[in-house]
Amino acid sequence: MMRQRLVELDAVLAIARRRSFRAAALDLEMSTTALSNAVGKLERQLGVRLFNRTTRSVSLTDAGRDFAERVGPALQDIHDAMNAARSQQEIPSGTLRINAFATAAREILSPLILKFLKLYPQVQIDLVTEGRLVDVVAEGFDFGVRSRDLVPSDMIAVPLGPARRNVVVGSPAYFQTHGKPLVPPDLLHHACLRIRLPNGAPYRWQFEKNGQPAQIDVAGPITLDEASLSRIALLEGAGIGYVMESDVRDDLEAGRLEMVLEDWTPQFAPLALYYPGRRHPSAAFKAFIDLARRFSKESSGRK
Repeated sequence: MMRQRLVELDAVLAIARRRSFRAAALDLEMSTTALSNAVGKLERQLGVRLFNRTTRSVSLTDAGRDFAERVGPALQDIHDAMNAARSQQEIPSGTLRINAFATAAREILSPLILKFLKLYPQVQIDLVTEGRLVDVVAEGFDFGVRSRDLVPSDMIAVPLGPARRNVVVGSPAYFQTHGKPLVPPDLLHHACLRIRLPNGAPYRWQFEKNGQPAQIDVAGPITLDEASLSRIALLEGAGIGYVMESDVRDDLEAGRLEMVLEDWTPQFAPLALYYPGRRHPSAAFKAFIDLARRFSKESSGRK
């Protein structure tokens, strides 16, 4: 009964925070139907409606707003007490939620996440990839992974790996037919794989040499928003691409792709795992941070 009541209270606060039953259900790992039933049950017990619902929006009623403001701090105290108890566990267990953009997830999946799961088989990882920069606390994540210069200032950050960079690449067959660009403006005369940003806007390829930046609004036969699709198109000789070096490192080493304009693509900040400070971190939370710090030291040693 106590666990069910906590679920109902968590449901109310999640909907109040996200203004969406669907988004709240995802945060709580529930179906939308189960979430709606939990809220409906609590509303019947209280005898008041907590939310105004339409087909397009969800908002708190006056009673719901007062209820959420009063319950929120008390529920946080309960969760803190539960987390304090869990922190006494000797064997890491439970679920860790991580938010990362797709390229970062690919970079750390094998050397960090899968290694962690082998070491601690009682832990589950929920890895969510998306391009936007999210508030990991507000959206219920334990960790975020982004470029270190994008980590919020109030978060603790652990660098992951060395500096990174974008590279300009194409297949040997493409360059044999069309030649190689020598400076960024030459790209305007080539077929390029255009990039769409998470907000839908086209991305201008960024370059810099001797402190002089350059942006090129390339043209080409196809626009993509996923690096794995770009790699397929590049290997098929569809054009020139602007990609993360880590995504095509194996292809470059094997000669399936060739790099151009290398002196125009400087390095930028490494990845970082970031998280809020916690008074009572779980055993799984602490174990993941420890492994991330070891990974960081090993990566720095390989530079």
